[in-house]
Amino acid sequence: MVLGDPSHGHPVAGFGWCAAALEKLTYRDSRGAGALHVGVLLGGLAGAGVLVQREARGPLLAVTTAAATWASLGGTTLGRTGERVADLLASDDIDGARALLPSLCGRDPSALDADGLARAALESVAENTSDAHVAPLLWAAVGGVPGVVVYRGVNTLDAMIGHRSPRYARFGWAAARLDDIANYAAARVGGALVVVCAPLVGGSPGGALRAWRRDAARHPSPNAGVVEAAFAGALGARLGGPTQYHHQLEIRPTLGDGHIPGVDDLRRAVRLSRTVQAAAALVAVGITAVGRSGRRACPRR
Repeated sequence: MVLGDPSHGHPVAGFGWCAAALEKLTYRDSRGAGALHVGVLLGGLAGAGVLVQREARGPLLAVTTAAATWASLGGTTLGRTGERVADLLASDDIDGARALLPSLCGRDPSALDADGLARAALESVAENTSDAHVAPLLWAAVGGVPGVVVYRGVNTLDAMIGHRSPRYARFGWAAARLDDIANYAAARVGGALVVVCAPLVGGSPGGALRAWRRDAARHPSPNAGVVEAAFAGALGARLGGPTQYHHQLEIRPTLGDGHIPGVDDLRRAVRLSRTVQAAAALVAVGITAVGRSGRRACPRR
């Protein structure tokens, strides 16, 4: 929250540059080539993370774990961008909101009106609350430096090649499936935190739970559907429906049974996201404390 993300030279952007450069050598229209591409990149991250974890001790390990976690988190930028889209829509600057939307998601904003832009931004805030914040914190708590950097690598590769465009339908298969696995537990923790935190933003925990149980499984993603449905139910909004990407139009299932979301709903979603982020930090600290207590209770022989 204090530092945010740098405008230039972000470590994740550097990894993305490396992945794009490697793709020029590894790309073939096959799952095998995609798996090789992903394996080389994640293997490099895992090796570097294990080396740091093994060599660093005491305060140095704390600093390196903090740095790796900071580089993997995106919740601050997510909230600020969501608020900026809401401000642009509130001032009727549709063109400005369209120009900013690609910072949140891969939708094609050219055909979206104000309601469509608000819905797209809200869905992205919901999904990325888990992907960009809850999941990195949990992986850092459970796996330390290697866990969090490999997770961010998986998530970045999914964003780059995991979508089902003609070019990446096969090459991106491994990245997409790994992302599903890496986010499975975090999405459900995120959904539970939405239920718990909903009253703090005037939302409905019962509505969040009902929408999650009823609608999440109909979403094409096993993870995004959980948090998006929980957000929809908590805010009393209706998400889903026709979703235009640059490569194709998808007809998404309806999540929630409330009203079509608008600017006020987007602002509430940002507040809910930030509340869930704070709760996720407490959960991560709790996981770490439990792990340390267990290690002290089982001394080395």
